[in-house]
Amino acid sequence: MSLLLKDRVWSMEAPTAKRGVYPLHGFKLGLYRLPINLEDPLEIKSIHDGLKGAFEMDTYADRIFATYRWKEQNMRDPDAKGYEEVELSVTVEIVSGEVVDIIYQIFPIEKFGDPNWVKDYRKKADHFAKMVIDTILRNTILADKMIKYLAKSEKLTETAAIKRLENLTPLAKIVLNAKPKPIEATDEDIEEDDGAIEIPDGAKPGPIDIEFKSKTKQSPSYTAPDHTIKTWGRRGTGNAIMGIWGEFVSVDYDICVADGACIEACPVDVYEWFDTPGNPGSDKKPLMSKEPDCIFCLACEGVCPPQAIKIFEQK
Repeated sequence: MSLLLKDRVWSMEAPTAKRGVYPLHGFKLGLYRLPINLEDPLEIKSIHDGLKGAFEMDTYADRIFATYRWKEQNMRDPDAKGYEEVELSVTVEIVSGEVVDIIYQIFPIEKFGDPNWVKDYRKKADHFAKMVIDTILRNTILADKMIKYLAKSEKLTETAAIKRLENLTPLAKIVLNAKPKPIEATDEDIEEDDGAIEIPDGAKPGPIDIEFKSKTKQSPSYTAPDHTIKTWGRRGTGNAIMGIWGEFVSVDYDICVADGACIEACPVDVYEWFDTPGNPGSDKKPLMSKEPDCIFCLACEGVCPPQAIKIFEQK
């Protein structure tokens, strides 16, 4: 975001921000107007829910707030005489509608208790605000909207538009599972009659199709206790055809025979056993319940006998 639409950034250094832009009172204000829309409540909820693991998130009506906090110390040794510590923060606000405005405000340092020993406070707050904005634009559904806009306005291929967005958001951090509801399942998808589904005779042969995301329709997600797992090709309400589960730790459950090698091999316990009665391949599966914890070591992928696993490392 430090490069995106830089000619449309208003930066003010005054006790009161310029009236007519936004009636905010602060020391510095940044405003970015993006040529995309955000009006669907489900999309607003998706951004809020998808970034809860990265920032302190909140919503109010048609607005989303993302707060980043950091600490400053006046000396390294916390036990030394005169040691002081203060928690600082900067909040980015997404104003939705027919266009999307992203704004942030840098308050005077006195707001945090007058810690006048803090160095480069405004510079750091400005940097962190832009990092939050870049991260939002690279990981949420806003990324899809920006890619479509860039492809159309600059006559780019989708691949070139993705690269363009990456170049425009150099401070972005990668946040796994930040698009919890990119596609809403239809009633037909969810309530398909299991009796109309032809049940295979045993597990299908591997390996997993690594291009499944472009070839297979996304199906209803499965909500684990700590993580929402995306699925592709899942049919019916039973387990006859389970499809592929996991966006980054992807397992084709119709190939999987539940030998348990992946569970034993994973050094960070991404998987746990999950009952799937009625599946032709096996009556239990290794559920990637801690998918965001994956360290991309590929150990599970390498030990899977039917080659049902594909790990997609996020750069």
